[in-house]
Amino acid sequence: MRSILVLLLLLPALVRAQALTQADLDRAAQLRDAAKESGQAFSIVESLVTEVGHRMAGTPNDAKGVAWAVAKMKSLGFDRVYTQPVSFPVWDRGFESAAIVAPTPQSLNVTALGGSIGTPEGGLRAPVVAFADVAELEKAPAGSLRGKIAYVGNRMQRARDGSGYGPAVAARVGGAVFAARAGAVALLIRSIGTDAQARTPHTGTMRYDNMLTRIPAAAIGNIDADALEAALALGATTVELNLGSRVRNGSYTSANVIGEVVGNEFPDQIVVIGGHLDSWDLGQGALDNGAGVAITMAAGALIAAMPERPKRTVRVIAFANEEQGIWGGKAYAASQKEHLAKHVIGAESDFGAGRIYRLSTRVRAEALPVIAQMHSVLAPLGIELGPNDATGGADLSTLRDAGMPLLALNQDGTHYFDYHHTSADTLDKIQPSDLDFNVGVYAAMAYLAAQAGLVF
Repeated sequence: MRSILVLLLLLPALVRAQALTQADLDRAAQLRDAAKESGQAFSIVESLVTEVGHRMAGTPNDAKGVAWAVAKMKSLGFDRVYTQPVSFPVWDRGFESAAIVAPTPQSLNVTALGGSIGTPEGGLRAPVVAFADVAELEKAPAGSLRGKIAYVGNRMQRARDGSGYGPAVAARVGGAVFAARAGAVALLIRSIGTDAQARTPHTGTMRYDNMLTRIPAAAIGNIDADALEAALALGATTVELNLGSRVRNGSYTSANVIGEVVGNEFPDQIVVIGGHLDSWDLGQGALDNGAGVAITMAAGALIAAMPERPKRTVRVIAFANEEQGIWGGKAYAASQKEHLAKHVIGAESDFGAGRIYRLSTRVRAEALPVIAQMHSVLAPLGIELGPNDATGGADLSTLRDAGMPLLALNQDGTHYFDYHHTSADTLDKIQPSDLDFNVGVYAAMAYLAAQAGLVF
């Protein structure tokens, strides 16, 4: 009992000891402001998409992207730069075409979903059965779609926080399983995007059930989905689909690229920031996720340029192959099994180039006073303090599940899903000043996390 009383008496002093100093907060504010109008992050992403282009996993551009990231981090002044091998199966898109052939011929802009098998040689032709959403498709009786193409037409709803993505993406991820269970020969979906006027279809990974026959799966853009639904409203509609997609035999080895600003007091304690280096092949991968790589590299470079290193190590990771299965994130977590407790906190940028508007967290309740201190550096930017229930980005999900605390620097995604996973994901969608803003936030938060004298 006495020991508990003593602890309670000492608690205010312990909290003060763990708190950030005014000098820490001042230096973080300097980092925040140093990024304004620097243009460094835009220069990084411009270099990536023009010198490398898209970085689809397993393609020649994947290897080019890894080499680019190593060279770029070295040029930015990181103390250590190294790679970590990541192996995975390779999916090839191949050719793709689709058209309404009856009652009135009309071409459809189509793209295969990542991981989809191809159609039989010469394609397939079948009547279409429409479903409002994937939940309705899931209820289709076994055999009811035999010889038919299932079409799911749900529209994604626009939202700043991207909350419309989860309900809509279920059609892309699991639709082929439900369609195959009902006997369908293929799946078509309205692509998972928010630009109602776009003909550009959105790709993205789908999944199969190994207990069921695999069927080809593809997305069509919103305008073409409208045209297909108009034809279906008039009566029986037949579509021709021809996909050359396939999974290659064997595997490919890419790499996570890691740059470190080594801590001067606790170098084995790690603050992780980063994003995934890979992209889909339809566009340049500027928003998804060249912007995230550029933001976190530039933030790390700002910290590296400080006169004195932070107490803990800031580790910037450009993850391999997030798009097709989070392979890089999982490989990194597996390699750190013996060191997970040393990962103090992590943050991932993987939501385009919109400005950060909220700081959310996933930390112990005891750490929230220090989080409030950290937020005080962001408050002048109009950034709100969000809840303590952050889930973080996909690449950090395995570390999160193993117990690593999270900072979530939530970006405005109002228009992100207009371009996500499409040929329209190009450099012109990025405002350099927005990247500068985000770099300042990431640099300030990573630095303060590295300085904080507590377990988050």
